[in-house]
Amino acid sequence: MSRITQTLSALDAAGRKALIPFVTAGDPDLSVTVPLMHTLVEAGADIIELGVPFSDPMADGPTIQRASERALLKKVSLRQVIAAVAEFRTRNTTTPVVLMGYANPIEAMGVDAFADAASSAGADGVLVVDYPPEESREFARVVRAAGLDVIFLLAPTSTDARIRAVGEIGSGYIYYVSLKGVTGAGHIDIDAVSKRIPLIRDMVGLPVGVGFGVRDGASAKALASVADAVVIGSRIIEEIENSPADEILPRVKTLLSGIRTAMDSVEVTA
Repeated sequence: MSRITQTLSALDAAGRKALIPFVTAGDPDLSVTVPLMHTLVEAGADIIELGVPFSDPMADGPTIQRASERALLKKVSLRQVIAAVAEFRTRNTTTPVVLMGYANPIEAMGVDAFADAASSAGADGVLVVDYPPEESREFARVVRAAGLDVIFLLAPTSTDARIRAVGEIGSGYIYYVSLKGVTGAGHIDIDAVSKRIPLIRDMVGLPVGVGFGVRDGASAKALASVADAVVIGSRIIEEIENSPADEILPRVKTLLSGIRTAMDSVEVTA
């Protein structure tokens, strides 16, 4: 059983929902990344999605695009992101880490080399935004063989065929995009999400985390009432880019702690 599955199973048994924050490695500087990851855990994160900077993050809104740009200006590479995971693991051996990004850096490194390096560093999963499940069987085989979960995105527009394809090769959890559009855009339709998630669970057989549009404790609490996990990224990035360097960690901790508290107030029924 993977560290991701263990974590989600334990939370489910305890009647709690997973909080999954996203941050971009190297934003605003690589020296901040590992301390920031530890801060996220202290604030209540159950799984961390660590973004790999990329020059054309097509699924991301302007906030996360700026985070990638700041990291790329510092020449942050995929290998450095993997090294950050290894450094994080010297103090934390329990919190799952998912590497989230795009295909180009992985293909430039080589899928086998990437899978081996990520696994050796202590990563637990990988989510490649522009790898559709129908074309990812070999990638999934290599990554799963290295002990990493393969996580896929599903959207309100995903067909039954796409959902089934994800169910055949995905593992860990599903990242359900609550909105049509890019990260950080729009407002969540909780009723629409609540109707979609049971269908996805039934077809895929994995926990479902929901992201895109989570802004505060209220939106996180609403999603936690219907989903297995809540993913928040753009709002954290905003806090990072609007904070003085010496206030980034405490401000992010305050933000995420409030969201954790809101999520924990949800009454989970059997």
